[in-house]
Amino acid sequence: MHELSVCQALIGQVERVARENGARSVVAITIAVGPLSGVEAGLLEHAYPVAAAGTLAEHATLTIETVPVRVRCRSCGAETGAQPNRLVCGACDDWQVDVIAGEEMLLTRVEIETEPAPVH
Repeated sequence: MHELSVCQALIGQVERVARENGARSVVAITIAVGPLSGVEAGLLEHAYPVAAAGTLAEHATLTIETVPVRVRCRSCGAETGAQPNRLVCGACDDWQVDVIAGEEMLLTRVEIETEPAPVH
């Protein structure tokens, strides 16, 4: 299950962002995952508590948003949606396309809790 190592890398990135911003804890994490990323969202959700244990993100909620597959046709130039198992142009049905979205896994949001500012 490579999702655990993916989660561990994600937590490392989240902790770096949290520390750079003076966080005392991470409240929520949002990631965007495309169906062609090679990451199974359900397995990622199961691996998350193990990867987050003992970190600033231990009690944070994880939200996974799905990014739809989009392609750009080399023949007609159209940008259209596509199915992960049918990468063809939605305008002209040509198979000569470049995937422009749907392969990514991106950290899109980290919600943190910081120490209250001192009152003077």
